[in-house]
Amino acid sequence: MAELRHIPVMLDEAVEGLAVQAGGRYLDGTFGRGGHARAVLSRLGPGGRLLLMDRDPAAIAAAQAAFAGEPRVSIRHANFSSLAEWDETAAGLDGVLLDLGVSSPQLDEAARGFSFMADAPLDMRMDTSQGESAADFLAHADEREIADVLWQFGEERFSRRIARAIAERRAEAPITRTGELAALVERAVGRREPGKHPATRSFQALRIRVNGELDAVRRGLDAALSRLKPGGRLAVISFHSLEDRIVKQFIRDRSGRVQGSRRGPPVAAKPAELAPVGKAQFPSDAELAANPRARSAVLRVAEKLAVGGAA
Repeated sequence: MAELRHIPVMLDEAVEGLAVQAGGRYLDGTFGRGGHARAVLSRLGPGGRLLLMDRDPAAIAAAQAAFAGEPRVSIRHANFSSLAEWDETAAGLDGVLLDLGVSSPQLDEAARGFSFMADAPLDMRMDTSQGESAADFLAHADEREIADVLWQFGEERFSRRIARAIAERRAEAPITRTGELAALVERAVGRREPGKHPATRSFQALRIRVNGELDAVRRGLDAALSRLKPGGRLAVISFHSLEDRIVKQFIRDRSGRVQGSRRGPPVAAKPAELAPVGKAQFPSDAELAANPRARSAVLRVAEKLAVGGAA
């Protein structure tokens, strides 16, 4: 699947959503291999700035190789959730782009352990310089915790059955390979969804747990809002409902809408901080034909409002 390796998802839509100004200051918090970053940089003039972050050391190495000597670019190896801690963002940002989830290079490099398509060490860490691997987690977590992770982060209906199978297997020997885990899940639940490997949800859940992805999204959105200038744009591409739900709720809750239910009195709305820009966007048929990995992508864009609710 090498032909899919470097295709940025919803490239035109995301860059258009940022409304890039030639002299603006923009942050790409998930550099990956730089497809979106290059498109933003191409719209910047000599006075523009592009800040690049990624938690993956391989992505940072690619960024350093691609933009060595480019005076408009600064690069930082860190999770985008800490963007407000970077001095480069203190002057304010005109746009923040977050392309969430696992990147194609991470999936395609078997040794990273994200995919069940090839047998490899069961790692799944986006930042290989720190934290515990998926194998480490499965070695120490109790059966109930494993089941909870599979259910909460993978929406896996057979979470308890799979957790039980994992606990029984590791009593004999540690589970350290992707192929071993995929085969174990398949034996536990069988092939129940045509065209979808039975381990898909389990691998997603473990990856999210190992990398703390949902918490990073929540903290990153708060950090982005704190650094955006009035009129600045936030563009977020999500790849599954758990991420998109967080992004959708974040924008809604900060748009000044009155909160409450039909059964109770309305709750006073907080002052508006964000305004949605259009509706959620999805990949075109042409993009899906060229890049099937874009099939679950959702793009949401919002603009930061000035004090008093006017952009």
